[in-house]
Amino acid sequence: MLRGWKTALWILLALIGIALIPPVTVGGVELRRANIFADLYRFEERATDPATEEYLFDETEFEVDLEAVKGQVEAVQQQIAQADTMPHEVQIDYRWVVDAQTATRHEVTINPARYSSRLTSIEDFSAEGAIAAFCDTLIEANRPIRIAVLGDSFIEGDILTADLRERLQTAFGGRGTGFTPMASPLTGFRRTIKTQSKGWTAYNIMQHKSVPAPYNEQFFVSGWVCRPTDGASTRWEATTFRKGLDSCQMARVLFRSPDSSRVQLILNDSLSHEFSVEGASQVRQAIVEASAIHSLEFKVLEGAANMVGYGALFGGQGVEVDNYSVRSNNGQAIFRTNPTINAEINAMLNYDLVILQYGLNIMQAGVYKYTSYGQQIEKVITYCRQCFPSAAILVMGVSDRAIKNENGVETMDAIPYMIDCQRSAARNQGAAFWSTFDAMQAEGGIREFVAKGWAGKDFTHINYGGGRRVAWALFDAINDEAAKAVARRQRRLEATKPVIDSIEQLPHLMKPLEVGTPTLNGAVQAIPQL
Repeated sequence: MLRGWKTALWILLALIGIALIPPVTVGGVELRRANIFADLYRFEERATDPATEEYLFDETEFEVDLEAVKGQVEAVQQQIAQADTMPHEVQIDYRWVVDAQTATRHEVTINPARYSSRLTSIEDFSAEGAIAAFCDTLIEANRPIRIAVLGDSFIEGDILTADLRERLQTAFGGRGTGFTPMASPLTGFRRTIKTQSKGWTAYNIMQHKSVPAPYNEQFFVSGWVCRPTDGASTRWEATTFRKGLDSCQMARVLFRSPDSSRVQLILNDSLSHEFSVEGASQVRQAIVEASAIHSLEFKVLEGAANMVGYGALFGGQGVEVDNYSVRSNNGQAIFRTNPTINAEINAMLNYDLVILQYGLNIMQAGVYKYTSYGQQIEKVITYCRQCFPSAAILVMGVSDRAIKNENGVETMDAIPYMIDCQRSAARNQGAAFWSTFDAMQAEGGIREFVAKGWAGKDFTHINYGGGRRVAWALFDAINDEAAKAVARRQRRLEATKPVIDSIEQLPHLMKPLEVGTPTLNGAVQAIPQL
């Protein structure tokens, strides 16, 4: 009996000792604390070392000379400005008009109804009111309104952006799925468009070290470059996964052709058109306009040796939302893109809003300081401003995330610190900020998302169901700002109305005197006939 008690005591002491061992990482795998007293006592795993975040990413791997970037972009802008007054040295646009576009944006009427249970407002830290200016454009401009969403695996496959696009297009006009890569191993995951590629080798920016030269220097913010062989082709087909995706009125294919080449577009599997492309270093676009584009195929007939394919954009009048997701990207991979290429493509598209969705790959339980990462996010904002100077910048705060530990499923303790880091970066750079975490909390948080089948059981990644809820909340925030823009416009009109009325009355007040009309002193004024 005594021996049994001694054995039990030794086991208890051993378990206490094990519980005191802090979490460790072995072979890249984090081993959590084995705490048998979790219901009685909770260990605080707070990181106290100010340099704790440094091992989460390598700053030196993502160095960027922002002054050099600025110089490259300004060179592109100067070339474009000269081209406006002088003949183009190089043909950039190759246009095929099947049916000229007749669609125009409908009159925007703001519907104040909300899709989410609670409004999560946009915080605009820009001195000039960039989000307000964007919303003015959104409700007034009779041209395409373009939004680029740069992010990681959280939005991969058009998750979140599919529903943001649907809501914006329903409210403000527009059709089409926006950008889709020329080729990618992930295209099968995306439901908003079907992509079939043959003869392309796709390179991802996250594996840039293994990308052969010169392709590793030719990345756009999409994160993909594609290398063709003669005969390579990509066929895109519209879907009905969301409203407004079954057809559009304009499609453009982006590519570089340093050598002379010959390419072909096939519209709706019936009509075809060939372009002979003179060799040049600039990014080109093959454009097709038609009343209804259901499918489009792009073929490289000749000159594939040094060609680079980026992808296609499907849209027209109204709002276009482009998904530029790169798995495992914490935002800094943008520094591996080519500023000249970014600026050349922006000259074709002129983005009005760039949304940055990052942080999920950096945030880690027990890490409470993200100073260095915040500085990198500030550089990302500056980089985007230089490449897309016409766009407002909106930083999405990190999403809700939970972890499993000895206490069950708990919200990751690092979230408030990452959000503070991102909000501060937006404030310091005069960008806008929107809290994804708050929007998800309004719907019950990540645990409720998992319970309802809106997120994976890793308590990190949302699916299309969760993306819809987050997108609705972001749409509500944009729509609320648009409603304010409409109210501002109405106030301006009301303020100018008395002036306009007075001007309209001036012809009556200043009507010339007729011949023989008595003046104030009773004399007759003789007015010469002109």
